[in-house]
Amino acid sequence: MGRAYQNRKDSMAKTSNMKAKVYSKFSKEIYVCAKNSGADPSANLALSHLIEKAKQNQVPAHVIDKALEKASGAGGEDFITVRFEGFGPGGCMMIVDCLTDNNNRTFGEVRGVFNKIKAKLGTPGTTAHMFDHRAVFEFKYDDEDAVLEALMEADIDVSDVESEGEIVRVLTPPTEYFKARTALMEAFPDVTFETDEITFIPQTYTLLQGEDLETFDKFLDLLNDLDDVQEIYHNVEVED
Repeated sequence: MGRAYQNRKDSMAKTSNMKAKVYSKFSKEIYVCAKNSGADPSANLALSHLIEKAKQNQVPAHVIDKALEKASGAGGEDFITVRFEGFGPGGCMMIVDCLTDNNNRTFGEVRGVFNKIKAKLGTPGTTAHMFDHRAVFEFKYDDEDAVLEALMEADIDVSDVESEGEIVRVLTPPTEYFKARTALMEAFPDVTFETDEITFIPQTYTLLQGEDLETFDKFLDLLNDLDDVQEIYHNVEVED
């Protein structure tokens, strides 16, 4: 029996270089969100939540403020979201999301990493169809039926509600993210989300071990070292 392999984003801030990477990641996301939908967090729910997540990841206030100030001014960079899909060690499936102001540079850097570990970079749609794009909320609660009822009363399009031990897990389409989050917070005022994100959930998993797992670790490190890489999704599983 295996378990899903967790991307190491929880431990990315162990070195100064990784801290800089985390700061850059949130700075870009905050800038783009504020530039596209307004720099006032009270009027931009996506921005408000992004700032909250940045603070949880110990991003300094001056980094957040600078990104907001930059977004409020005229001109600035034009960042676009770029997605790369392909197959990694052992045939595992990969989705790599980037935020870039130079698509050619980013494509070259990501392709270089894939080539370096002899992975296969595919075309759009190569692997994404094997993942479910979902908003995910996980929190401690002992009554999944009450959670489902609260979501249904708020007219949320719920994909699934399940529980494991003391944790309830709610899945909704990405478009329902803010509506579902608001409904949960109103129904359960003391809720503390242990997971609160929009992500890709693999429909099947690939078990890696030995040399393949070592190469996969290297693959993640190389991708995480790229400034433009924002999120990495995969279907890797390891043995317990």
